[in-house]
Amino acid sequence: MDISQHVRAIISFVEAADSQSFAAASRKLKITSAAVSKNIASLEKVLGVRLMNRTTRTLSLTKEGELFLAHVRIALGALENAVDMVMTEKNENRGHVRISTSAAFGSDFIVPELVGLIKEFTNLTVEVDFDDNIIDLVDNGYDIVIRGGKITDSAFISRSICKMPTVLVASPEYLSRHGIPDSAAELSNHTLIPRKFIDGRISPWGFKGSDGTLSFITPKNAKITLTNPKSLTDVAVLGLGIAQVGVHNCLKEIENGALKVLLFDEHDPGDFEMVIQYPHRALIAQRVQTTVQYLLDKLRLKKELSTPLKELKQYSV
Repeated sequence: MDISQHVRAIISFVEAADSQSFAAASRKLKITSAAVSKNIASLEKVLGVRLMNRTTRTLSLTKEGELFLAHVRIALGALENAVDMVMTEKNENRGHVRISTSAAFGSDFIVPELVGLIKEFTNLTVEVDFDDNIIDLVDNGYDIVIRGGKITDSAFISRSICKMPTVLVASPEYLSRHGIPDSAAELSNHTLIPRKFIDGRISPWGFKGSDGTLSFITPKNAKITLTNPKSLTDVAVLGLGIAQVGVHNCLKEIENGALKVLLFDEHDPGDFEMVIQYPHRALIAQRVQTTVQYLLDKLRLKKELSTPLKELKQYSV
């Protein structure tokens, strides 16, 4: 099988794997289903392994097929970027950039900066999907994913935007009615406002012991539970209870006195982080490089994302 046959066979394999159908792959490639099947069979013969299990109704990848597909995607991505680089002048930024980000952070911080990006780089177009679920960057066709939390090791390149410490906050009005807790143990006597993750878990609140150990409580029997982190700030300002909120979501309210910081020395701010991730490829398109660097440069200047946690102690009670 020569190189041109290799390419045809690999593309047939990828399209069939994505659509789980020879017929759907044939329609997209504008060849017959028999040709798709023949291409994949030839590829399997060259490789000496079965890549797909076929029945009259279903099509599924073998373990070898899953491994081969993952490597092929990297190679095809590198080829696409090579075409981008050749077709675009060295210092010119043009093309389409697809971004996935969380709803709250994306609306508050990403969208305002994208306005400046497309004004400066007029040949760029940008598409943003707001999704709080964990998505597959490559399979879903994104160039950039912007996510926060405890970032684990990844096959992708991760560029840190900022740390995302949390604080406990409540409104002066709430505290005047219910008193100020002076220890984590006293929180059981207060109305707590929990945050629920998309998967149903309640975000725990951590506290530092005098011996350096960490303990956690999970707010229970709440009058209101929220998934949107910015809404925690809004509800706390309205005096409904005590909330654990990211500093970036409540700095303005803390500085203007609408919220007070509680148990500053005892509460553990966590090790959360906001990052930009993109595929680790041999060639990274200029449009992606430009977008990543522009966002990093702008976001790192944001006061909400760069204020040291220690500066908030002055607002604690």
